[in-house]
Amino acid sequence: MNVVTQAALIDGKTFSSGIRGRVAAGVSDLSGRGIVPGLAVVLVGEDPASAVYVKNKGIQTREVGMNSFEHKLPETTSQHDLLALIGRLNADPAVHGILVQLPLPKHVDAEAVLNAIEPAKDVDGFHVINAGRLATGQKAMVPCTPLGCLMMLRDR
Repeated sequence: MNVVTQAALIDGKTFSSGIRGRVAAGVSDLSGRGIVPGLAVVLVGEDPASAVYVKNKGIQTREVGMNSFEHKLPETTSQHDLLALIGRLNADPAVHGILVQLPLPKHVDAEAVLNAIEPAKDVDGFHVINAGRLATGQKAMVPCTPLGCLMMLRDR
């Protein structure tokens, strides 16, 4: 059987620009009602790729009108201190989303840290509650990379 398929180019830059525009409009609407969404990003250590990702996340967050709270911690930060920071971010009403950049140093239990994030603030969708909801088809925070890929495929 000969199957002929035609490849289609997906323009990720154009797609992401459109998404950012829609996010900015939503943020503007919320801001008009006195709510400024805030994203806290936590980076532990000096991983170069992670540092670039966190820097870009902060730029993009601010560009759409959101508050960006960046927490850059030394590699030697203890799990106890990292969990304490997560607790403060969970309790902070100005923080609507929390992203802990992986990988974490080897002396930190990433699972414990990710599960310490309040599920409603878990923008990566890694908390066991969000992962379980997603796996069973319930409403959940969805990991952004696979969701973005699906959105681009649906948009073409």
